[in-house]
Amino acid sequence: MLPFTEVEYRERMRKVQANMNTKGIEVLLVTDPANMAYLSGYNAWSFYVHQVLIVTLDDEMPIFVGRYMDAFCGAIKTTWLDAGHVRAYSDDYVQSTEKHPMDYVAGVLRELDAGAKSIAVEMDNYYFTASCFESLKKGLPDAKFVNGNLLVNWVRIIKSDNEIILQKRAARIVEKAMQTAIDSLDVGVRQCDVAANIYHALVSGTEEFGGDYPAIVPLMPCGETAGAPHLTWTDEKYKSGTTVVIEIAGSHQRYHSPLSRTIAIGEPGDQVKRVADITVEGLNEALATIKPGVTCEEVELAWRRVLKKYGLEKESRIGYSMGLNYPPDWGEHTASLRPGDKTIIQPNMTFHCIPGMYFDDFGVEISEALRVTENGCETLANFPRQLFIK
Repeated sequence: MLPFTEVEYRERMRKVQANMNTKGIEVLLVTDPANMAYLSGYNAWSFYVHQVLIVTLDDEMPIFVGRYMDAFCGAIKTTWLDAGHVRAYSDDYVQSTEKHPMDYVAGVLRELDAGAKSIAVEMDNYYFTASCFESLKKGLPDAKFVNGNLLVNWVRIIKSDNEIILQKRAARIVEKAMQTAIDSLDVGVRQCDVAANIYHALVSGTEEFGGDYPAIVPLMPCGETAGAPHLTWTDEKYKSGTTVVIEIAGSHQRYHSPLSRTIAIGEPGDQVKRVADITVEGLNEALATIKPGVTCEEVELAWRRVLKKYGLEKESRIGYSMGLNYPPDWGEHTASLRPGDKTIIQPNMTFHCIPGMYFDDFGVEISEALRVTENGCETLANFPRQLFIK
């Protein structure tokens, strides 16, 4: 069953087409699986082979082009698209050295009389390769190719009320998973066993609704590597005196709600306690600043003022828009909470505010996923905002 009504999918298409028209784009090729799911409802682990949605200005329904087993066994049965808007290339296109799936896509575009039109491609997403572009240019020599990167992403940044419901469900899941992580951490426990417990909680979800695989695996740096935030886990056993950072996200119908907390196994050092207290203070100030009309850089400035008071600095951004996504990232790649980002915050934008502090020998992360409301913001999860001590 689709997570949204056909009416909502048509409205999403209308917004994307209006954006295309403003930019002088006649055809948009969507290859990011999150953007494909947003416009069509297609949700499968088929993005390891090439697939695309073709969006034109004069058709309210996109055309799905993918591998035969995905198109006619998946797309037709699970999306709002009719059979006339699903095309399939044969299996001999898959990982071939003789031809490329975008050769087939070029043929579809010629059938649509789009061979000489302005065609936008998502040039900087993980799923559109140099070979894709070369194949399209070869098959459509008269087309004018332009960069359509993030066009759909910027439409996605403001969520519908139905999308917010799914993110709030994801938040219920991440609350359960974070508590599972904290309960699992102890001296002598293997890191991989804690990760396994987290995964079980994330996928099993709640009694009311189950969970999906998150777009990012559990991030679990610890000890001297806790300042390297994107490390995962090993099979080593935890020792007393170790500080562990846990960053995870609940996911429901591909919509995410991230959360990070820091846990000390045994009594933490004074520096860890001090940085945790500062992080919570700065996070609270950032959250209190968020409201419609404020810019992203103003939110970061509120955090930076707290750090300055204590003689500290942070190099990286403290947050980003997020929601619907697939591996390798739950972020939307649009607005960031950092200096210079003048994006104006609007109701129903959702952000992961993650003011992590990273040092050579330890790190502290305490984050919140949030929804912008009419007057401020609300956190999606309800979980103690503190340093945990086991």
